[in-house]
Amino acid sequence: MNKNTVLAWATFIMIFVGLALIALGAFRYDDVAGWGFAAVGFGFFAIAWVFNALKGRV
Repeated sequence: MNKNTVLAWATFIMIFVGLALIALGAFRYDDVAGWGFAAVGFGFFAIAWVFNALKGRV
């Protein structure tokens, strides 16, 4: 595996975990904790976006 493949897998995993956190915040926790889960999920999306932008440049 080269570094682009590692970044691609990291991007995929981060998107999957971000979706899971947003789903937890939306469906499992209806109180204030749900907002925290959703915010962290969107943070995972932002980091995945950076990993995707780094492919081919590192």
